[in-house]
Amino acid sequence: MLDELNPEVQERLEKAVLEIFSTADFHKASIRVIAEKAGVSFTTIYKHYGSKEHLLFAFVNIWMSQLTDRIADHLKGIEDLKEKLRKVFWLHLDYYERHEELGRILFMTLPMQTWMTDKSFDQKRRVSLIIDVLKKGQQQGVINPNVRAGSLLDFMLGFIQRSFFMWIIRGKQGSLVEEANTLFEMVWQGMVNPDIIRYISAKDPQQQEQA
Repeated sequence: MLDELNPEVQERLEKAVLEIFSTADFHKASIRVIAEKAGVSFTTIYKHYGSKEHLLFAFVNIWMSQLTDRIADHLKGIEDLKEKLRKVFWLHLDYYERHEELGRILFMTLPMQTWMTDKSFDQKRRVSLIIDVLKKGQQQGVINPNVRAGSLLDFMLGFIQRSFFMWIIRGKQGSLVEEANTLFEMVWQGMVNPDIIRYISAKDPQQQEQA
């Protein structure tokens, strides 16, 4: 749908969508308000999208596709499983810190029920990239095989979401990226195969921190 719009109109709409949905109550935002902010006619927006949800998710999918492209690109050059997941974790925090408005929309102003039920919100590619890494780790015996890969993904992404949310609530003290490695180690301990931890502990307790 966005491809049919004039690039200048699309840019104005993008700025308006970011500003309105990242700062205002989702339920109070309307196509009419967005149209006024972007200097675009109500009829044009409604003709292309039909609802504020479809308009929002059209842009969200573009923004998240950029994150997905970065993840896919970075994973190509990493062989170690743990480092792959560390990079995925870091890329998410880095992206949301640099695109704070998007993070606010996804985690703070957009009701969960809205994106759960809207079919235009499509993140299958990003999810598949991470799920594939987790499943490979389970096959190798490195990642806990007793938990569904989907649940492990929820655990990691949920940690990222909470980290961003509290970063905002606490006044953006420090940097999410600077804490990424420390935070990831906490997540990693929750995903790694417990048999590996027990084996290392039995063999050499001093090696446990390196697992």
